[in-house]
Amino acid sequence: MRARQQLLRTLVKDIVVDVDDAVREVVLTIHWRGGQHSQVRVVKPRTGEHGCRTPDEALAVMRSMASKWSDEHIAATLNRMGLPTGQGKTWTAHRVGSVRMVNDIRAYRSAHKDGEWLTMSEAAAKLGVNNHRIRRLIKEGLLRAEQVVPRAPYQIRASDLLDQTVIDAAARTDRPCRIDDENQISMFSIT
Repeated sequence: MRARQQLLRTLVKDIVVDVDDAVREVVLTIHWRGGQHSQVRVVKPRTGEHGCRTPDEALAVMRSMASKWSDEHIAATLNRMGLPTGQGKTWTAHRVGSVRMVNDIRAYRSAHKDGEWLTMSEAAAKLGVNNHRIRRLIKEGLLRAEQVVPRAPYQIRASDLLDQTVIDAAARTDRPCRIDDENQISMFSIT
């Protein structure tokens, strides 16, 4: 890097910068040591505009999830969706919080949770099962659940856990049922 800087200082006499407001361009005029001149034009960014902008799709996900989900859940969802930050990085709770503050998106407050909606873990704890069982009930259509956006965490209405079908299905074990039928003929002889 130091060698490049020395080489550039050897070749360039000076650089004059001017702004062309009519076409919103920055004009750089380079005066070379040999007496030649070069001109480079660069688009002048508008106020607040820069190359590290958060994608609109990520902002839309944040707006739709912020009222019900924490920054950690939002970050995990954005990462599952493959949406990078404006700088091309993965999302963290801190980065989500920063973007929310800049874009004036209200945060989720767990203290104000009314108990009407539960996360998958909360629903599993209420039914005394694991998350896998809840996910299976949702997949089988026995337990209704909503997602704010695809790949977001599930939201489960607390009142749906009181349905007897859901309670019975959660209590069921995954072992195959063995029903002894007196009319069934044995595959093997009894001799």
